[in-house]
Amino acid sequence: MKRKILSAISAMALALTLGLVGISGGSVKAAGYTSAVQSCSINGDNVVVTAAVPAGQASDDGTLYLFELPTYATALTGSPVATAPMGQTATFTTPLNNKQANSKLYSKFAVAVKSGGSFVQISEAKYISNPEAVAERSMEYPATVSKKGLQIYPPLISTGEIEDLGIKHSTYDIVINRMFGPTTNAAYPTINYTYNGKNYQIDGYYIKQVDGVIQALSDRGVVVTAILLNELDADCMQTTHPLARTKTTAPYYMMNGADQNGVDYLSAAASFLATRYSGIGCGRVDNWVIGNEVTARSEWNYIAPMDVTSYTEEYAKALRIFYTGIKSTNANARVYISLDQTWNRNMTNGTGYDGRDIVDALSANSIAKGNFDWGVAYHPYPVPLTWPKFWNMPAQYKSMNLVSMNENTPMITPQNMFVMTDYMCKAQNLDSKGQVRSIIVSEVGFPSSLGEDVQAAALSYAYLNAKYNQHIDAFIAVRDIDYQAEINQGLPMGLKNVDGSNKAAYNVYKYIDVDESVTAPYLRQVGISSWSQVIQAR
Repeated sequence: MKRKILSAISAMALALTLGLVGISGGSVKAAGYTSAVQSCSINGDNVVVTAAVPAGQASDDGTLYLFELPTYATALTGSPVATAPMGQTATFTTPLNNKQANSKLYSKFAVAVKSGGSFVQISEAKYISNPEAVAERSMEYPATVSKKGLQIYPPLISTGEIEDLGIKHSTYDIVINRMFGPTTNAAYPTINYTYNGKNYQIDGYYIKQVDGVIQALSDRGVVVTAILLNELDADCMQTTHPLARTKTTAPYYMMNGADQNGVDYLSAAASFLATRYSGIGCGRVDNWVIGNEVTARSEWNYIAPMDVTSYTEEYAKALRIFYTGIKSTNANARVYISLDQTWNRNMTNGTGYDGRDIVDALSANSIAKGNFDWGVAYHPYPVPLTWPKFWNMPAQYKSMNLVSMNENTPMITPQNMFVMTDYMCKAQNLDSKGQVRSIIVSEVGFPSSLGEDVQAAALSYAYLNAKYNQHIDAFIAVRDIDYQAEINQGLPMGLKNVDGSNKAAYNVYKYIDVDESVTAPYLRQVGISSWSQVIQAR
């Protein structure tokens, strides 16, 4: 889809928005530093860094020094990797060493001077902006005729349901800690994988299961979105952040960008998966979501409690590692963050964060350390989850004013999805090219507990709201068939009953792209005569 481009963004406006100060040579300087890295990119076999330095910069020897820092570094480490004579514009060149033990692909780079005999950092450290420059694969991102997606129970992939419904998008979970280590089934040998000079054992049996699902979906023309998750695993503690290594009730834990072992394992996982699922015989994945509902710290992305800026910094480290590993393998793949429906509740219980605060913190982090093209995968579920009539919440929830039609809304549901996309159109949230980031609804569902007609109405309303929003690239519903554990929680969200019979929502979803009149019988559930009364086209 052609993305809407927002132009004429001034550096000064951006600086004011992000709380940054100073302009030099067209770049924004972070508070606390006198200079700015203007660009940091791969050029052939080298990393080329340009910096703006103010006239009169104090220095012992009239020389500028470039330092390479690991992801997790908070200060200068090691020795300079390049030098340049003092000047208001400086250019440094250093070997990339791609795929070698001393690769700089995942590093960040800062400028320093000597002062009083010691090195003093004078710029924010920035990451390489174009990891795709070394990608061996550059698969054209697939164009689809529909945004329609569905989470599909793997045994049902081959039943013809995908073709019957016209499904073009689906998700699949990959748990990264499970992929490391010797095989758990001798019939599927251990895969030995070498990345950046280090060897890893990959569980051939786990990967074979992933292969089967991704290949089957790919064979049916479905754009696959892989959701990368991480469990607390005593046999693979390297993938878990040091501050998250405490057993809780959370199923998934913050990924580890905080030490060298973490960087090594996450980058190896990114490279292995992006290579294997790049259309070379095991199917293809074009979208990669890092974590699940990272707004819910204690429930879905556990790490010790901390403020939202610190939390986002730890998440951003892992996000960048995966982004770099994936894009340096498949240049056109997309990488996303994952948000739930919580947007601006100003929560104080410490269990999670508002989606808006995560976006704000990540946008500021991106600009300060080098903007990169992450997208947003979000879950605009009804409030509460068990109530599919999101347009008419129960009285006790309605009185809480949880849903409004502006960016201060506490929650985002299918009724006000445009709030997210409008917010992402703001100057400070644009990607490295000044475009609106890719946005997908990667999970949303509506139970049939209030009747099949209500579920069909909810699905119609939500899908049409996404269909007519140019900034939403996919809408992936939950799920194809009811799941007993969810039924027990009042969440029969399938398009089919457990016995395999179709619900009313199945027929609606099947024809909604072909003939929207199939949704007409359900307008009365919403109390309207036309969807134009509620659809927020963008």
